[in-house]
Amino acid sequence: MGNCCSDEAGHGGAHPVGPAAAKAAQAASAAADRFLRSRGAGASTQIELSLSASNLGDQEYFPKSNPMVVVYSRRKDGPLEEIGRSEVFLNSLNPSWTTKISVQYQFEVLQPLVFQVFDIDTQFHDVSEKMLKLEEQDFLGEASCLLSEVVTKRDRLLTLKLGVSEHNLPNPSKFGELTVQAEESAGSKAIMEMVFRCSDLEIKDLLTKSDPFLLISKISDSGMPVPICKTEVRKNDLNPRWKPVILNLQQIGSKENPLIIECFNFSSNGKHDLVGKIVKSVAELENMYHRQNSENFFVPASNAHECHSKEVLKSQLYVEKYVESNRHTFLDYISAGCQLNFMVGVDFTASNGNPRLPDSLHYIDPSGRPNVYQKAILEIGDVLQHYDPAKRFPSWGFGARPIDGPVSHCFNLNGSTYQPEVDGIQGIMSAYISALRNVSLAGPTLFGQLISTAMAIASQSLADNQQKYFILLIVTDGVVTDFQETIDAIIKASDFPMSIIVIGVGGADFKEMEFLDPNKGEKLESSTGRVASRDMIQFAPVKDAHGSGASTVQSLLAEIPGQFMTYMRTREIQTVS
Repeated sequence: MGNCCSDEAGHGGAHPVGPAAAKAAQAASAAADRFLRSRGAGASTQIELSLSASNLGDQEYFPKSNPMVVVYSRRKDGPLEEIGRSEVFLNSLNPSWTTKISVQYQFEVLQPLVFQVFDIDTQFHDVSEKMLKLEEQDFLGEASCLLSEVVTKRDRLLTLKLGVSEHNLPNPSKFGELTVQAEESAGSKAIMEMVFRCSDLEIKDLLTKSDPFLLISKISDSGMPVPICKTEVRKNDLNPRWKPVILNLQQIGSKENPLIIECFNFSSNGKHDLVGKIVKSVAELENMYHRQNSENFFVPASNAHECHSKEVLKSQLYVEKYVESNRHTFLDYISAGCQLNFMVGVDFTASNGNPRLPDSLHYIDPSGRPNVYQKAILEIGDVLQHYDPAKRFPSWGFGARPIDGPVSHCFNLNGSTYQPEVDGIQGIMSAYISALRNVSLAGPTLFGQLISTAMAIASQSLADNQQKYFILLIVTDGVVTDFQETIDAIIKASDFPMSIIVIGVGGADFKEMEFLDPNKGEKLESSTGRVASRDMIQFAPVKDAHGSGASTVQSLLAEIPGQFMTYMRTREIQTVS
């Protein structure tokens, strides 16, 4: 998986180029931001599925079978979409198909897979598998699973019982088993690490500062640029040197494929200005490093009649470091036994409204429709629960007064004095509803104690040498009032195996909460002057939990693999044996 550096916010600047070039630069930058935020850093990788089966069908009815398996994906609440077919395996009830089915693994979404096995009649043996009409074949059974259920298994191997869906079989008690094995693309492990620097960046508007960053894109088959990585922003720097950029062979396709490297001047409104660009393959960048050469940036001509001309700038790009290696990937750690543990913190402050009234954010709808808190927990938890075999989730509330007690800023959601864990996502839902009946909503909104409590669990796990990484979800309807205590807790937590996702719900103005998101705010600094050892917290408001909220939640989840890998790599933690 690749690795991209997150942005640091900077001051807007201007580099006056022609209107057409400026418009294209802004569109490219906006597209890059949307792409990188929605896909996350290293959250997607190519998986190849190998399939085999045993004891197919019933030998009384299928003494000689010619099985073929068809693989489907199912979008949320949508129909099945075919993604691949195996070859036809002749005369066997125990086939091991050689055709591999490719699927793109995405950590941030549930990916249901459906496998259907058919017996192909001998009259169709000269027909290409892709052209076979399935309704003309005998159905041998069906199985389904989530892709995450396969990749989290040791050796990424999962055996499923074949069953029947809407098909009618003579003897539905005998179907056999289907075995699915997932193998990550070799290209995802081939890593190229590069350090870029620039000299004499040209900023023609002398009244502004330069806050440059690099955007790296590959060129798709259609000729359109596809953003794959973005560096951090270097504030007020005309000779910047960026943190290492890590790409993998899967992302770029080949070392000979051209990459577009664009330098932008960061603007807080998201309309970053193009400084210049170069087009080089990784092989050429490697050659630049070995020869200690530089390359001048250029700006495309703004005149539509001069589409092939360009203005060459004095600004230059250097490759200060180039290293190739093979590295462990996120899925290597997961399939080797590393677990992701889900933790939840729920805001019970009075600003949420009376839970008994329909206009409250905590209102429990008799129809069963989840409120905004339940929806956020379900969307995050439904993905993360498959990476935790025990499914014991610490769950807390904050900002409420338990019966006959003072206001608490971190209490166990299940009412237990000592144990915050509940069983499964439904256990969180039950504990949440029970807590609503047994506490009085109060305030203010404080995160510090909650984060410190979650950090203590991660710290103890680390001390016990457990292979665990923790994700704390905080759902809140307001702005924190303990800013410095929260920042101090976050900076301490950055040293431990954990990430924090903060989701804002309701109609509050969350502008002040952007300090929690390293892509939008300044670097966090503790009261003692420390900065976080890595980016491990992110914030986003979800104004419409039943509309755009789904993509917002997915974009937050998509950053978890990158944060996980940063922790593992900076501490040189190898996969478990």
